[in-house]
Amino acid sequence: MNLNVNDSPMSVVYEANTHTPTFTQNIVKIGFSDSSIENDYAQGTVHFINSTLTKIISEIKAGSTEYDAVLLNPASVTAEADQLKALAAQKAIPYIFYTPKFDQAAKDLAHRMGADEYHYGAITTAFFKRVDFIKKLKLYKIERGNKPYTTVRAHEEVPTIKLWTLKRAFDILVSLTALLFLSPLLLAIAVVIKLESKGPIFYISKRAGAGYKIFNFYKFRSMRTGADKDLQKLQHLNQYAENSTNSDNVFFKIKNDPRVTRVGNFIRNTSLDEIPQLFNVLKGDMSLVGNRPLPLYEAEKLTKDQIAWRFLAPAGITGLWQVTKRGRGEMSPEERIALDMEYAMKNSFWLDMKILFSTVPALLQKEQV
Repeated sequence: MNLNVNDSPMSVVYEANTHTPTFTQNIVKIGFSDSSIENDYAQGTVHFINSTLTKIISEIKAGSTEYDAVLLNPASVTAEADQLKALAAQKAIPYIFYTPKFDQAAKDLAHRMGADEYHYGAITTAFFKRVDFIKKLKLYKIERGNKPYTTVRAHEEVPTIKLWTLKRAFDILVSLTALLFLSPLLLAIAVVIKLESKGPIFYISKRAGAGYKIFNFYKFRSMRTGADKDLQKLQHLNQYAENSTNSDNVFFKIKNDPRVTRVGNFIRNTSLDEIPQLFNVLKGDMSLVGNRPLPLYEAEKLTKDQIAWRFLAPAGITGLWQVTKRGRGEMSPEERIALDMEYAMKNSFWLDMKILFSTVPALLQKEQV
């Protein structure tokens, strides 16, 4: 099909001394043929192609055309949609549900169908960046295969975000100074934990941090020994289940957790149990400010491309969601993920300072979580 600038109000980039448009991306739209506006057109160097599920599945199988993304109208979903999703996963093609206006039913369907993202509204530069990011992460998943999350690619090959200058130097200076000043308190807490109940002083668990890196995460033990074994029995008490719109809850937290000891209850409510994480900061596993490192059973559920931004930011002792929502019953998993993503994209020295200074009142929470 020949295109020229009169075919669309969108601009078309031409090669020098030719009339052939130079496209850097091909994005197929499925189920929008009823509108003349949605016919094949160019937006900058991006070529939008209107097609059908059957035709695109055939073309992807044959490898006759390389597509950079698929935009599917939720109203056109048929049994073939699952086949297209599987092919898109194999070929690292972003598989996106799209509607011109926000539609809650379409968003819910995208979640149930396992789409990479639900997008609505204008096709903007930000959208193209999201498509590129999703594609990179899908390629990462293909390369990783069934390997555990401890296996990551070389740093320069993993999609990255820009962190503010001297963040690591600031972390080392502050964590080392804090550990020196808090050493008497650390010793006192260790003694009372040991006196109250049998078991180790520290609770050490595997957590997933930036880039799904696995490390040993340190806290003072606040629960009775063997508390992890009771996790499944307490699923019905998960506070995130109360506020989530999804049945597949990622995060797990219990109000008034029956596994917590008396000393544990005090050090949790004052967040003194978090102090050993300064060792994680000193080692480079974490930062003072970032997104909370997740237990592996939670991290394994957070692999969808639209929420993987949170794993590009450093793991942190405190973060945006803690100072914004912590201790408030109305927080949902979706809100927490949104705040984690916001920090990953907007981190700066001043934002870190704001979070650090807001952490003290957040630590003295009234709700036992």
